[in-house]
Parts: sequence; C-alpha cells; structure tokens
Amino acid sequence: MEQRITLVTLGVKNLQRSKDFYINIFGWKPLETSTESILFFQLNGIQLALFPQESLADDAGVPADGKGFRGFSLAHNVRSEKEVDELVASLEAKGVTVLKQPEKVFWGGYSSYISDPDDNLWEIAYNPFLPLDASGNTESIH
Repeated sequence: MEQRITLVTLGVKNLQRSKDFYINIFGWKPLETSTESILFFQLNGIQLALFPQESLADDAGVPADGKGFRGFSLAHNVRSEKEVDELVASLEAKGVTVLKQPEKVFWGGYSSYISDPDDNLWEIAYNPFLPLDASGNTESIH
C-alpha cells in the first residue's frame, strides 16, 4: 500500500452548522462537487469532507454514538510562532473555542488547540522541523 491519504471525512452532527464554521470562520471554499448532503474542501494534496455523522456511521456499519476523545487531531501548520498567535486570535475573535492557548511545546514547536462545532480537535502549530513549501505543503526531510 502506498503511503497516502486522499480524503478525510468528518462525521458532523449538524451539516449546516459545520458548513458555516468551515466557510465563514476558517474562510474555506467548498468544491463544486459538494451537495446538500456532503461538502468537500480541497486541501494541500487531499480533500476534507463533511458528512452527517449518522450517515457516515451507517455507511461504515458502526454505532453513531461516538463520545469523548476520539484519539486523533487534525493539524494546520503555519510558518512562524507569530502566525500561530495571529490565527488563533482571529479564530477566537470569531467565537471559536480555544482549548489551549498558543505556547512552546515539549517537542520544540509552538502550538494551540481549537475545536470545531463537533469537538474535533484542530492543532494550530508552527513546527520548525517541518518546513512548508510556497503552497503550504510539507517538504520531505531525508
């Protein structure tokens, strides 16, 4: 199997609320392939989909009652500590829940955590060991 993720789908409780969050708070633009029942966003090399939680659980054949910490986070890396501070302040001003204010972290970077309307964790981070190219893609370090 090749090392690749092509699509991350988040099961959301309220599609309209999540749509508003990702479009109006994050400022992302949905792809034209989005419909009333699923939204797609083109990211760097992958797509993020928002799909009703009940429908996603049904599709996977699992219960839809996922509760508590889900065991993963999503990350949005930027190019400096200042960018982390500015982005988190901007999101907080828009009413986003900041779970952890920006701070230096044990692994040598600088990060903060926010949550989306479905309590998915988003890390906003600067990682000096993970350079980004001009498009925001991670550069491979050998």
